[in-house]
Amino acid sequence: MHEVDMTRCLLQALEDWRDQHSIQPCVEQVHLLVGEFTCVEPSQLRLSFAAAVQDTWLAGARLSIVSVPLVGECLACGNSYRPDPACGYASPCCGHPLETILSGRELKIQRIDYSRSRICGPPAPANPCGPPTPSSPAPSPCICPSATP
Repeated sequence: MHEVDMTRCLLQALEDWRDQHSIQPCVEQVHLLVGEFTCVEPSQLRLSFAAAVQDTWLAGARLSIVSVPLVGECLACGNSYRPDPACGYASPCCGHPLETILSGRELKIQRIDYSRSRICGPPAPANPCGPPTPSSPAPSPCICPSATP
């Protein structure tokens, strides 16, 4: 089950993205392109991701997976085709073996849906706006630098 390893790589890519943009986002959904030839099972990848993000800054984030079909190109006849494993992935036009894969090996982040307007993930270690005091009026909404769009 290499979905666990794929999840680790995905989490690292998401952390790099977060660090590169210096934001603390609330990730709602991660959209992935997953090629048929990667042999990644989407349901197993979702399960692995859900388990890995519990109690992290990604808690509650969901995966949306779009399957990318395997498409090959025959170098002998120049045609593009959907290789069939039952036929040894050979070109249906001339029987030439598959040499060039045009699509189907993708495993990449297409898009990340996120916001900075609500608190998400595990509780922060300290309230950046400070706790309300007993003598203060009803607290106004917290406008923190990390929570503004």
